Amino acid sequence: MSVKIEWLGHASFKISGSKTVYIDPWKLSAPSGSADIVIVSHSHYDHCSPEDVRAVRTEATTVLAPPDCAAKLGKITAASPGKVHEIGGAKVEIVPAYNIGKEFHPKANDWIGAVVEMDGVRVYYAGDTDQIPEMGQLREITVALLPVGGTYTMNADQAAAAVKVINPGRAVPYHWGDIVGDHGDAEAFKAKATCDVSVLSPGGSLTI
Repeated sequence: MSVKIEWLGHASFKISGSKTVYIDPWKLSAPSGSADIVIVSHSHYDHCSPEDVRAVRTEATTVLAPPDCAAKLGKITAASPGKVHEIGGAKVEIVPAYNIGKEFHPKANDWIGAVVEMDGVRVYYAGDTDQIPEMGQLREITVALLPVGGTYTMNADQAAAAVKVINPGRAVPYHWGDIVGDHGDAEAFKAKATCDVSVLSPGGSLTI
């Protein structure tokens, strides 16, 4: 079965296969289908949006989020680095996401990225992060979703350096085009990355 990865803009993605997974849904204009799994990386408003989570959530949806998101989202399954969640044939490995040398996303907060494994495909969502040593522990990543906008996360050069460590089959840049970063950052990343790169427009997708 194929897996479709759709960039919804900024840091939001929808991954569709045998399960439907939304990651950091925000500013959803027209949600298409409910979620089996929602992953929220951290409590900042552009990642943890109660309105957008409600738009795709049903009684059967598992919401994986750091504990500090519960005040906004209500019932969640607490997710912290090192945990693995098996949900109806999909596996979600929770990994660290944090800044080095800046204070927007402290390591002590235990905010997260995730590796979503489904239908033989492993998708790494980095979260709001710099290039961190834990990226060297990732294995067999089919597609890496990496922030490139700088300021709060990696910039294009740093994301390209992360690709060399992660060694994914393909990468998709995000965290540009809203709040911080622009199309030039995405193209700069594509030019410097050592793997195939898909620069998507909001609503654009690729199928693996």
